[in-house]
Amino acid sequence: MEIRPATASDHPAIARIILPTIQAGETYALDPGLSEADAVAYWTGADRETLVAEQDGVVLGTYYLRANQAGGGAHVANCGFMTGAAAAGHGIGRAMGEHALDRARARGFSAMQFNFVVSTNQHAVKLWRSLGFAEVGRLPGAFRHPGLGVVDALVMFRTL
Repeated sequence: MEIRPATASDHPAIARIILPTIQAGETYALDPGLSEADAVAYWTGADRETLVAEQDGVVLGTYYLRANQAGGGAHVANCGFMTGAAAAGHGIGRAMGEHALDRARARGFSAMQFNFVVSTNQHAVKLWRSLGFAEVGRLPGAFRHPGLGVVDALVMFRTL
């Protein structure tokens, strides 16, 4: 598997990965009715570096890396990750997470923070904990899950 910077030609593959997750409304605080163009524009915005995980010419996952805040907070990285449904459970998320940590270090970030990890997204919570992230905050009832109702969101952090 290769993890590489995304190009405009990857946008249809990125859309195939991110749209079902956004539309499900279970793990990202994004409008489930977001159009394909708006979803791809968000994921590939000018304020972030977008990468794809590709195997045998098929994009299986994608992540973005950016500064969590401007100015005095610009030394802390932030990322978003999504994998295609067919790639779930095959280590793509872990590979992208490890890659993101290395990429963030290479770009000079000294820490990484996830601002809003939905507490019911146990796969993500387990993965981030296994990669050294700690829960440093809990936002009670911050996310309206379509099937479970109001649930907490976590702030997760680790130094690099």
